[in-house]
Amino acid sequence: MPDAPSARERFAPAWGSRTYVMGIVNVTPDSFSGDGITDPSQAVAQGLALAENGADILDVGGESSRPGGSPVDTDEELARVVPVIEGLHRRTDLPISVDTRRAAVAEAALAAGATMVNDVWGFRGDPDLAGVTAAASAWAIAVHNRQAAAVTVPGLGGFFPHVAYDDVVEEIIGELHGSIALLLDAGLSEDRIIVDPGFGFGKGPDQNLQLLARLGELKSLGKPILLGTSRKSTIGLVLDLPPSERADGTAATVAIGIQNGADIIRVHDLPAMARVARMADAIVRGWSRVEPSLG
Repeated sequence: MPDAPSARERFAPAWGSRTYVMGIVNVTPDSFSGDGITDPSQAVAQGLALAENGADILDVGGESSRPGGSPVDTDEELARVVPVIEGLHRRTDLPISVDTRRAAVAEAALAAGATMVNDVWGFRGDPDLAGVTAAASAWAIAVHNRQAAAVTVPGLGGFFPHVAYDDVVEEIIGELHGSIALLLDAGLSEDRIIVDPGFGFGKGPDQNLQLLARLGELKSLGKPILLGTSRKSTIGLVLDLPPSERADGTAATVAIGIQNGADIIRVHDLPAMARVARMADAIVRGWSRVEPSLG
């Protein structure tokens, strides 16, 4: 008899019932948040700790998308992420996402045990990435990031104050429609697509705050919404704090994001942000009483 599907393969979220928590595993020496790890065994241990502390999904990335972040070549990215995904695949049943813009990396990561592809360029960069994702029937996370020469050089993502928008939310929605169409044309099922408005990607602080306040408008896309605000530069600018001290500001964005329709939050700080999500869910989605533990 064939093996029964694992919990990660059976991952069937009940969107709208609660907020799912994606824990970040950065396998990069230059992560903007200061939590990057280069040793695969340490990265696996970090992922397992996130799983123990409330993560529902683990997101593994091997190329920093911080402002001005330096690109890495394909071989280096593969060497960073594949051993970590293999290690996590052996040790946890949580779904694993690979954060990459490259089809070759996604293909290897999916073979190693990942079941999601998270692309900060919304599948508009590498022309083969949507096809690789569809061929594996993987989940696709399409992040909005306005792609133009002015913003792609020298950085890969992050804070670009000179990107012009007439209406940032309307334009995010329009451009995410394009990403969805690319994935559907590649053969991916409608119900495997998640959208992310790209807080901090190709947007200035005022635009980031506006998209958070108007996040609910993205529901018009008919897709689950992932929100990634954790420790980002806009929080640092508002509070005048370094990444290591932005947990409180992140908590505010998580709570407001859930109020405004986020289905998944992508975060560093667990268990704290999982608790914020549970409390926000109790307010927004309703609460079922559980008797408190006296231990």
